[in-house]
Amino acid sequence: MHMRHSPLSFAVMLGAALSFLPGCESTKSSSRSPSDAQGQESHPMQDTDAWKRARVGDRVTYSFSATQGAEGAARTLGGQLTLEVVAVQQPWVWVRVAYTNEAGQPLAHPRLAGDLVVPVRTDTTRPLDVPHAGEASAETPSSAGRTWEAMRYVSDQRPVDGPLRTRVYANAPGPLYLTRGLLEASTEAAGFRTPGGFKLTLREFREGSAEDKASAPALERPLGPGAYYDRHVDVGPAPGVMRVCSTAERGYLLRNEGPVESNPCADFSQAEPEALEERLMDLPWEALSSGDWPPAAASGTRGTFTAEGRSVPAITEQRAENFEGVERVFMETYAAEPWAPGLAGLPHEARFQPLVSGTERVVAGGKRESEGGTRLVRWGSWLAGQR
Repeated sequence: MHMRHSPLSFAVMLGAALSFLPGCESTKSSSRSPSDAQGQESHPMQDTDAWKRARVGDRVTYSFSATQGAEGAARTLGGQLTLEVVAVQQPWVWVRVAYTNEAGQPLAHPRLAGDLVVPVRTDTTRPLDVPHAGEASAETPSSAGRTWEAMRYVSDQRPVDGPLRTRVYANAPGPLYLTRGLLEASTEAAGFRTPGGFKLTLREFREGSAEDKASAPALERPLGPGAYYDRHVDVGPAPGVMRVCSTAERGYLLRNEGPVESNPCADFSQAEPEALEERLMDLPWEALSSGDWPPAAASGTRGTFTAEGRSVPAITEQRAENFEGVERVFMETYAAEPWAPGLAGLPHEARFQPLVSGTERVVAGGKRESEGGTRLVRWGSWLAGQR
């Protein structure tokens, strides 16, 4: 998400850069949607072996709509969200995620324009039991031509300026195991949050065939799991390279970050699990929050970003500020085309963050001294057999 600089911009950028250092806050998402979980009271029923029975062609499709902004000037986005199994090679199930319009064509917004690949482990490296948030009540809704035994979970955080959040999950996920049995979801932002909301409804599902076989697709456009990216962080007394690495197990996303020498891809036992469907519901909200792409298109300078021999068109924005008598120049470089072939293999989140960011202090004679920054230096897949 593009950061509009204020007099406190340097502190904000420094804090963002420091978040790549050990023990600091994750940079998973710069614009969390109102679907953020608030409290955890009730436990879901899960078919723990469903992923092991996955077949090529298993598919679920939802209709979704997102609205953000004041009434009369709200930004809207809607269409379909589809998850489909495209390959099974135990212990991995390869899921394709696509956001499309009603006609099945890609959405125009860059954040949602490219299909994403998500390799999901059918086993787990540790117990994963993430309770649903909110008060639970039983119901039997009809959806996608079928009646389901289900639980509705309602979490109302409006009294503390949070969202009203509703999720309906089938007790027995069955063919909806890709999203843990999700039938419908809605979130209404309130209080100090950006006005608006998000709705998701099951449209159809299809079960694949055990006879259908397919090879694992290349991880050219990963959501995150199966891939990593490294940033050189030049902040503080000990510059270094920080790695962000992700995996997925039975429908939960696990994300690590730390110094590259600590090998964050080797052990996800301490990573906090996030339900895949929640992350996928966040993306349209983030797309509305981010506005046009790239953020610096109007005022930036066009050039090229290069890392490990791969080059992509880029746009760099520079901005000078004077705060308490100290002049600083802030710089951010973004991918002009986030789906450029040169970025193949880069996790989704990194495509929409600055590829390079930095701050320089203007000293006597107009000379500039670097005060640090970050730069994307490499990325790729850590899965066996993937480049």
